[in-house]
Amino acid sequence: MPKRTRAGALTVLSLTGLVLGVTLAVQAGAAPAAPRFLSAADLPPHPSSAWTAGKVTDGVPDELLLCLEDALPGYDSRYRDFRTELETSARQLTIEVGTKAKAAALATRMNKEIRTCANRLEQGDPELEATYKDYGKVAVEEGARVHGLHTAYSYGATDIRLLSVGRDDRTVTVVEWSQMGDFASAPVKAFKKTTATAVNKLH
Repeated sequence: MPKRTRAGALTVLSLTGLVLGVTLAVQAGAAPAAPRFLSAADLPPHPSSAWTAGKVTDGVPDELLLCLEDALPGYDSRYRDFRTELETSARQLTIEVGTKAKAAALATRMNKEIRTCANRLEQGDPELEATYKDYGKVAVEEGARVHGLHTAYSYGATDIRLLSVGRDDRTVTVVEWSQMGDFASAPVKAFKKTTATAVNKLH
């Protein structure tokens, strides 16, 4: 049986250390996974039409600029649209920032912008009447809050929106569901479940 020399043992140890070092370096340099988005099956069920999901796209959906335009400049963001065959639609926006503190501040700002959105809309259009409802918190990760916004125009058009803002670590997400109707037609319980799923899916 051949003897193991001291030099041979040192060579084995050196090679083992080199492999381990390369492995650790690769792991340390690996980029964190991008936040995941809702799927069509995660949306509040529609009574007569299936949801379809669009592609994840860079930017901000136009619908969310209605209430959040002033809170968004300067952030890189991604979103996904969801549609039914009828008038009901939804969207999810996700933003990653540099620190947990910045994410918390962004979520707070977004909640404030949504709470005050009805007043701003009425001030900007004398033909519009807007009403806000706070549907409370959702206990998930660093927290989420659900809002309702009803808009009615003097010529008869009426729409209801549910919006939520949630956070996990350095990532903030906004989910919006909308259709023609009023608060009575809003699926608040199902939307809260969708919100919890959205935040849980982020990381």
